[in-house]
Amino acid sequence: MKKRKEKIIVVCGQTASGKSALAVALAKHLGGEIISADSRQVYKGLDIGTEKMTKKEMEGIPHHLIDVASPKKQFTAADFKRLTKNKIAEIQNRGRIPILCGGTGFYIDAVLYDTSIPNVPPNAILRRTLSKKTASELFSILKKLDPKRARAIDSKNPRRLIRAIEIVRHTGKPVSPLVKKKSAYDALILGVAFRRDALARRISLRLDRRLRQGMVREVRNLIKKGVGHRRLQELGLEYRFISLYLQKKLSQNEMREKLNTTIRQYAKRQETWFKRNRSIRWIFPPSISKKAVALSSSFLKR
Repeated sequence: MKKRKEKIIVVCGQTASGKSALAVALAKHLGGEIISADSRQVYKGLDIGTEKMTKKEMEGIPHHLIDVASPKKQFTAADFKRLTKNKIAEIQNRGRIPILCGGTGFYIDAVLYDTSIPNVPPNAILRRTLSKKTASELFSILKKLDPKRARAIDSKNPRRLIRAIEIVRHTGKPVSPLVKKKSAYDALILGVAFRRDALARRISLRLDRRLRQGMVREVRNLIKKGVGHRRLQELGLEYRFISLYLQKKLSQNEMREKLNTTIRQYAKRQETWFKRNRSIRWIFPPSISKKAVALSSSFLKR
């Protein structure tokens, strides 16, 4: 007799799509706890740039895997997978529903499909060398070392590319395929979707709001605490361009425009990643919360 898989709910989608608020609404309705699947919210001090929820916005719902690592150190997908699987078991043992929420598709897939990820330690010397290369150059290197990984990776993300090269250089062999056919859990995967023009407006408005909230000040504080500009470049997006602005390599307007464009490009890459997964149940406005609650309630009664 087959062992029954444990149920979990996943809320995924592009940046600025309102995933976090939806996850809170589901958790309140279903008796759940939220595990963040965001590759940068794990870092302490990266608050406004990653738009971590405030205590008020969490509405008393427990949130996990936020502020669990120093921004000076590398937190890997292997770390995320290990900690998340432990948290899922803890939440289930409390009789609660685990809700995995975020936009880092690679992390979500690593947990859902029990991907084997080599736990390779960071190589500081190799990273210093690779950090001087462009994303295009890094992608070319990876294609030669591990063509299969190159086909699945975000080719515009230097941090991911460097990590993939680091793993294959350390192990001497290609990484296993990232997506398995069967999930390790009985998972309902909900995807929040907006039309591209509507999402672009949300991204622009959110960017301006975060700049007003003090995103530049946040990066200055990180630098004061010893997070160097090279590390800020690795952390990407907001931290990369604000770092360039603070080094006077970009004007304030250039920083804002490049950020807006790059975040929109990132959202398109997220869309491409998630559309590969045919198990996702896509939810479109209006009434996103109502539809998600109905689907989740039906799933949990099965």
